Amino acid sequence: MAGKPIPVIVLAGFLGAGKTTLLNHLLHNRDGVRIGAVVNDFGAIEVDAMALAGQVDAMVSLGNGCLCCAVDTEDLDGVLERLADPAAGIDLIVIEASGLAEPRTLVRMVLSSRQPRIRYGGLAEVVDAAEFERTRERHPELDRHLAVADLVVLNKTDRIGPGRLPALRELVGELAGGTPVVTADHGRIDPGLFFDREALRADTAGHPFRQLTFEDLLRAGAEETLHPHTGYQRVDFTAAGPLSPRRLMAFLDSRPAGLYRIKGHVRFGVTAAQSPAERYRLHAVGRFLRFTAEPWPPGEPADTRLVLIGAGIDAEGVRKQLLDCVGPGPDDRGPEAMYGVLRFTERDAGEAGRPHGPDETHETDEAEEPDGTEEPDEDYPIHPEEP
Repeated sequence: MAGKPIPVIVLAGFLGAGKTTLLNHLLHNRDGVRIGAVVNDFGAIEVDAMALAGQVDAMVSLGNGCLCCAVDTEDLDGVLERLADPAAGIDLIVIEASGLAEPRTLVRMVLSSRQPRIRYGGLAEVVDAAEFERTRERHPELDRHLAVADLVVLNKTDRIGPGRLPALRELVGELAGGTPVVTADHGRIDPGLFFDREALRADTAGHPFRQLTFEDLLRAGAEETLHPHTGYQRVDFTAAGPLSPRRLMAFLDSRPAGLYRIKGHVRFGVTAAQSPAERYRLHAVGRFLRFTAEPWPPGEPADTRLVLIGAGIDAEGVRKQLLDCVGPGPDDRGPEAMYGVLRFTERDAGEAGRPHGPDETHETDEAEEPDGTEEPDEDYPIHPEEP
């Protein structure tokens, strides 16, 4: 996967939620994708690591301690450096957190990593449906964990009656603040929610940039039983004309509830002086957003191509909102039109984590830090701060 950053997914959830089972499912259905796992058992006996042994392409176990309690990120940086080494040939890194870990802290550790070959790939919170009420009583912080997740997996739904599921899913969705909630039995969810198999294989083969693919969700037959995809929506969007940076940022700032991933590239309606011969690769997962500016590859059309994936979204409504972004308006002519985009833009590995443009706060209105604690030098806003 030379030249492209490796996504790092944080898999969180309280003890017994089914994180290891879910990770095992991904490992058994990866279809050629090479996965590196970071397993963080809290006790001295590394049960989760033993459960995964022999199935993962590369694994680092951080036992006898909670990763999020580390004083700094040097240990995690060392682990990520090993797994992201091109010689390892890893396509995806999954951090399976201890059941006692604080998800928000883990996400910040990934975002503050100095490793240029990785990128944040999302926070998935696994919840035991059968034990939800009791878990919430024992761990009131569960509400906070759900509020910062990029994807919620409501696991073990086979252990509750069908009459309870709709109300439980609605409650979890409310606590998650519009974050997609997918249901699962025995940790079986579609791997396409976590990684893009076709795109990763294309990168490994040295092929040019390709869009996020979701064809695996559409396969029929036996695989459909293994990878249930009812309720998932995909929106493919292509526009030959340039997009308004202001209107696109307005769309991204108010993404529809349930929209989980966005990937592709964008052509903006700006002059050469504002953005010389550049296209902007767009990567969004949950509340995380990043653009990467790069030259247009020779021979490729200068257009916009995006793929959006979510659960319970209005696909036609999303497509209409994107169509409304096509064509620059009168307020897109000055260089200030790109300020919103440039705030979330990186240009090369040496500048990763340093947004461009006049606004250097790195925060949106909803990502303030009122508690007075010192935060790592993070590059992009991720989640709203809880009260």
